[in-house]
Amino acid sequence: MKTLEYVITDPVGLHARPAGLFVKKAASYESSITVKNMENGKSADAKRIMAVMSLGVKQGNKIELTMEGGDEETAETELMAFLKENL
Repeated sequence: MKTLEYVITDPVGLHARPAGLFVKKAASYESSITVKNMENGKSADAKRIMAVMSLGVKQGNKIELTMEGGDEETAETELMAFLKENL
């Protein structure tokens, strides 16, 4: 199991467009991936758009991603790069 934390820098947070891109990226891995909003404690399956959007992630919120499965190391590296580029 791999875990990473990231603080959202996008001025509008994890809204529809980047959430859709994030879910698409997360869905490309076989590992199960969970995203948690550390500000309110809500967590969701990172592969489900409505679940991710329901977390209410805003600019400055810290999120925690947990990856577990055969490609968790690749997922950790690539999702961190994705977050830095897009959020």
